[in-house]
Amino acid sequence: MRILLTNDDGIHAPGFAVLEEIAAQLSDDIWICAPAEEQSGAGHSLTLNHPVRLRQHGERRFSVTGTPTDSVMLGLREVMDAPPDLVLSGVNRGANLGDDITYSGTVSAAIEGALAGVRAIALSQVYSGENRHEAGALDDPFEAARHWGAKVVNKLIDAPLPERTLININFPPRPADAVKGMRACRQGFHDYSRGSVVEGKDPRGRRYFWFGLHAIEHTLDHGTDLEAIDDGYISVTPLQLDLTHHSSLGNIAERLSE
Repeated sequence: MRILLTNDDGIHAPGFAVLEEIAAQLSDDIWICAPAEEQSGAGHSLTLNHPVRLRQHGERRFSVTGTPTDSVMLGLREVMDAPPDLVLSGVNRGANLGDDITYSGTVSAAIEGALAGVRAIALSQVYSGENRHEAGALDDPFEAARHWGAKVVNKLIDAPLPERTLININFPPRPADAVKGMRACRQGFHDYSRGSVVEGKDPRGRRYFWFGLHAIEHTLDHGTDLEAIDDGYISVTPLQLDLTHHSSLGNIAERLSE
């Protein structure tokens, strides 16, 4: 099995080393094409207004001066000599749960793989602290992902999925032996109306704003990825790229025909 690895935290991120460990348990045909620097929150953005540079760090190991989407596109079109069987993105430092996936570069890299017709899986490690840059109480904040990653991915490699579908995995912030198991679940939703924007001034007295410094509240609706993580399970959510709200099509069509 040929696997392409990428992420949004950058090629030198600790979670990316964990992803390499996971991939090594699945195959020895591993290719890497990841952002040169952190691209968290980049979503499914594509670099259009300036050149993107590709740098080789070793055999089958490349970085890109662009977004996760850029990385997967160049990995598929310029780096690899044949298409991969699987795209793995992560392991993200922090959760990609609920509608946070719309901002996530980790999930968007997997989206780009799915658009290319490749089985794609995004992996994220939830942190126990409010600030995702804190490790919380664990000596190894990636312990759950490190221990469970290959087991979960192995179960999903041959799972039947429609085209333009990907899988989003989140690992709970627990020691590996405290993880209760794996749970298939739907995407949850956050309350972004209570998100934070902090204002400050730079050394020259100019205003700036910093987003997302505090946790965003959510409700633990039954059957969601948010509930699964809160209960101590690994959340596994299939995502589709068709954003059409099909049940509204008839109503919209009627209004347009009036």
